[in-house]
Amino acid sequence: MGHHHDHAHDHAHGGHAHHLPASGDHGRAFAIAIALNTAFVVAEFAYGFVANSTALMADAGHNLSDVLGLGLAWGAALLGNHPPSRRFTYGYRGTSILAALANAMFLLVACGAIAWEAAHRFLAPPAVAGTTVMVVAGIGIVVNGLSAWLFMRGSHEDLNIRGAYLHMAADAAVSLGVVIAGGAMMLTGWYWLDPALSLVIVAVIVAGTWGLLREATRLALNAVPAHIEVSEVEAFLLDRPGVTDVHDLHIWAMSTTESALTVHLVMPDGHPGDDFMDGVMHALRERFSVHHSTLQVELGTTRHACALEPATEHSTAG
Repeated sequence: MGHHHDHAHDHAHGGHAHHLPASGDHGRAFAIAIALNTAFVVAEFAYGFVANSTALMADAGHNLSDVLGLGLAWGAALLGNHPPSRRFTYGYRGTSILAALANAMFLLVACGAIAWEAAHRFLAPPAVAGTTVMVVAGIGIVVNGLSAWLFMRGSHEDLNIRGAYLHMAADAAVSLGVVIAGGAMMLTGWYWLDPALSLVIVAVIVAGTWGLLREATRLALNAVPAHIEVSEVEAFLLDRPGVTDVHDLHIWAMSTTESALTVHLVMPDGHPGDDFMDGVMHALRERFSVHHSTLQVELGTTRHACALEPATEHSTAG
């Protein structure tokens, strides 16, 4: 045949082995956060019931959803470390994306329930024990603040960990709002502040969750991860010696921490050698955080257009 193919994988050469997701390093943080928040949920709901505070019970319901969300995120982090198999050739890395998506959706459902209850309370606001509300919410600031701090280190690199961090940080802010509202009710007797605060809680949670939901949905649909600019990757590949064209460039997320790439490189002079391929893949990892690359070399004597290829100004494919 008049063309040459070569598939180069970063796990096929020494020094290009896959690394486990960073999520696996957060086991202790997950365990501590889940234990703290489970205990706090029980206490907050009980005292919310005694104090007749919708805000406390709503926040307890939200914290319960966080406990379940943390469990999802932890489970996904553990599954992400599972080695690849013949059936699951990427292992279970994708579960972290599903966990982030489920976490966001679960939170939004909880918000709907809180808002519904708060709306009914507006019609006849009951008396609320402000002191109890303030004390319990104060404990919530400590519990949620500590939990958020546990996940702060990994929140920039991993969407799954960022979801856990955002939930805990939002909870700490909400608890602060509950303390302020409890004091205001004690001073003024305006018990309508309790359901009003519940709606503020909902707004805070939705605002913090929407970005997580949007990014998790994109990753689930195999969108290019937000930190990677396709045009920059394409320009880099076109600038490699001997490369005259680039097409069938696909970039997607294998997990919330790892990305993959496949591309066809048109090189009329033929295969450039393993050192060249290793160098390109190493640069893709270091410059663009692409952890798994598959490069296919072609002479350009025939058309190798992929039906899924997006139109680009550099592509020769129709």
